[in-house]
Amino acid sequence: MRLTNKLHITSPIDAETIEKLTAGTQVLISGVIYTARDAAHQRLIQALDKSEKLPFNLKGQTLYYMGPSPARAGQVIGSAGPTTSGRMDSYSPRLIAEGIKGMIGKGMRSPAVKEAMEKHKAVYFAAIGGAGALISKSIKKSEVIAYEEFGAGAIRRLEVEDFPATVVNDIYGGDLYQEGKTKYVIE
Repeated sequence: MRLTNKLHITSPIDAETIEKLTAGTQVLISGVIYTARDAAHQRLIQALDKSEKLPFNLKGQTLYYMGPSPARAGQVIGSAGPTTSGRMDSYSPRLIAEGIKGMIGKGMRSPAVKEAMEKHKAVYFAAIGGAGALISKSIKKSEVIAYEEFGAGAIRRLEVEDFPATVVNDIYGGDLYQEGKTKYVIE
């Protein structure tokens, strides 16, 4: 079933799509995304510093900050909810500069990450925390491609269909979390 009130986008994300995404836009993502948490981010930065080959091409890609639970029989993946994005903030500006166009997680991002998103034209999406079982239904294929020793924190290549998310930070400086706070300020 396709929902008509959400913008359907494809990952890897192109420049034209990035320009259409503004804070508050609800999206359904299809295509390929990669999982990576803090240990994997650190390893990617180390590889970049040493000019080593990365496990995947960063250009246009979307990173999902997620550590899945084990899959039950007949499932592609277990519960696949987002983790706190702030844990990746010290690494994200460099990865954005290297070509990452989308990040999915939960929670606010640092000023440095937001600056990098504006400068290099990338966006941050929020996935719904606590909805990992529901989100996992949009994951059609999951394959560990790097850092298997990190267990749930390994880098996985996911093929997704209609993965639900909301744009929090856009290339124009929009910040859905800040907009939400200002609605409730008592003067």
